[in-house]
Amino acid sequence: MSERTPDAESAAATPPARTPRRDYTPQLRATLGFVFWAALFAAAGYWAWHQPFMAKPRAIATLSSAPAPTSLPVPVDGVRAQRIADTFGAPRGRDRRHEGVDIFAPRGTTVRSATEGLVVGLREAGLGGKQVWVMGPGRQRHYYAHLDGFAELLEVGDLVRPGDALGVVGDTGNARGTPPHLHYGVYGPGGALDPLPLLRAHDTDADDDAR
Repeated sequence: MSERTPDAESAAATPPARTPRRDYTPQLRATLGFVFWAALFAAAGYWAWHQPFMAKPRAIATLSSAPAPTSLPVPVDGVRAQRIADTFGAPRGRDRRHEGVDIFAPRGTTVRSATEGLVVGLREAGLGGKQVWVMGPGRQRHYYAHLDGFAELLEVGDLVRPGDALGVVGDTGNARGTPPHLHYGVYGPGGALDPLPLLRAHDTDADDDAR
């Protein structure tokens, strides 16, 4: 039987060295700092988003996420949808189709926005003459053309509600010399849409509500 040497006995009696604990303080401080600054920027962004100067970006975001309307009021005062002829897609010249409907009314009759939206264009040239473009729900663009004049103080960037005045009926552009009317068009991502079914749907809903 072998005997232990003093050195072996001393080594056996010595406990193993402990692994030093890892210091997580720097990582914790970094994480807390990130959370603090992230919360600060989020609060600042939330505050800024709800300020008056962000009204237009908010409107664009709301209009973009809103569904496209399933009915629209006739945008000319005193006209019912039943009086509007179905001319969408009719030939116009040798290389064009009618991308909307013509709503006839006396010169100077008020033209109103059919939707809430953002005025994205005011023009006085081309086939449409004096024209207003409004971006509405679902990012559809509503086109009001051949106007005799614009509503007072109307500007690009204005937010409008359904029924807000945009201008008055006329015969500008390539409608010069024809009976005064509004050319009304609706454009979606895929191009021109027939507005007449939407106008008639609104009249039907209004008649149902009146009963």
